[in-house]
Amino acid sequence: MTSRKVVLTCAVVGENQFNRAHPAFPVTPQEIAEAAYEAEQAGASAVHLHVRDPRTGDGSRDPDLFLEMATLTRERGVKAIMNITCGGGATFCPDPNDEARAGPGSDIASPEERVRHIEMCMPEMCSLDVTTQNQRDGDQEYVYLNTERTLRQMARRFLELGVKPEIEVFAPGDVLLANAMLAEGLFEAPPSYQFVMGTRWGLPATPEAMIFMRSLVPEGANWAAFGIARMQMPMVAQAVLLGGHVRVGLEDNLYLKRGEFASNGQLVERARSIIEYLGHEVATPDEARAILCLKHSR
Repeated sequence: MTSRKVVLTCAVVGENQFNRAHPAFPVTPQEIAEAAYEAEQAGASAVHLHVRDPRTGDGSRDPDLFLEMATLTRERGVKAIMNITCGGGATFCPDPNDEARAGPGSDIASPEERVRHIEMCMPEMCSLDVTTQNQRDGDQEYVYLNTERTLRQMARRFLELGVKPEIEVFAPGDVLLANAMLAEGLFEAPPSYQFVMGTRWGLPATPEAMIFMRSLVPEGANWAAFGIARMQMPMVAQAVLLGGHVRVGLEDNLYLKRGEFASNGQLVERARSIIEYLGHEVATPDEARAILCLKHSR
């Protein structure tokens, strides 16, 4: 087996509901910046970032909060690749009395509104969720709605900005749509795919599912995968064995083991150990930039 460099991303905070008993879940822009620094110091090649309302702790897509968080992260001296979410503004909760109408909890934004914070923050990468899927956040059922038209508009804007999309895919058909967008010239080569595994109605977190997804990505593409909750570390090992890159972090999993809360740094350290035990090395931020063909650090 030939040793290689593995890009290790830490998703330090998400936007969905979380266990409020966690003693140090990052919520404020300052806490998120500190969490990004902690992840980098533990060995993360890249950090994937969301923001939350500092008053309520709920997920937010306020562009000013994103700018504050990105500014604080840079001021903290974080050199890891900054990858900012672009998944907000796509939540459709049908009115139970008339599913043709949006009900409480819906948040559907225009493509222009959905990329505003990227224009303000100018990270090196941002996520683009090439999917439409039934999902659940706690007890709330919703449709995660990303139309082809919206995805194409967002991808064109990222090309103009020089921000590389991390193409998040939740099912085989999502990869096929992303491949079509690549053929249309909407992504620069090599594209970067991220397999989201273990959501309630999405891709199972199994070796067989990952192998099939890998078979669909174009030759020469970069790909990574992550598992939700207890499947986080098994999917780290599986992705490394299959030649991919990996992601961990509190966005996807709050625990080191049953009943024991984790920090982002601890999750990165554990993933790093798995990578090294399997005979590989974690890429430094600059090595990751070269692997992903990023233009420059921002």
